[in-house]
Amino acid sequence: MGFPDRIERTVELTQPPTRVWAALTTAEGLGTWFGNSATVDLREGGEAKLSWDSGDQATLHIERVDEPAVFAFTWGINGLAAEDPRRTYVEFTLEPAGAGTRLRMVESGFAQLPEDAYRKAFESNTGGWTHELGELVEYLHAA
Repeated sequence: MGFPDRIERTVELTQPPTRVWAALTTAEGLGTWFGNSATVDLREGGEAKLSWDSGDQATLHIERVDEPAVFAFTWGINGLAAEDPRRTYVEFTLEPAGAGTRLRMVESGFAQLPEDAYRKAFESNTGGWTHELGELVEYLHAA
């Protein structure tokens, strides 16, 4: 199958990497732009739990913490049962860009899915990242 396996986005931010890092890795940050509330155990092997007013929830299994340059996690795939072991890998890379930050987000692992599940998850997450990264920009500008 020739499915794209990854979603990639790059965002130029005016805030320094330390500020962007806090937005990505703290309960306050994640619970404001990515969900409606969050808890974070920020360490490799830790978890972040997100919840939304809709009742939806997500658990992020933290895979990499390299402050303030790389934050990565795995999480369940949209459309699959919660107990399904398949996950995608999300990695945020931050690099200084003048007085601001170049943020790169890559989510990979979609090619492991059969076509019907792939299409649903890939399309949902592609639109989801556009929306969520827009909310991150708004959150950072409001702070």
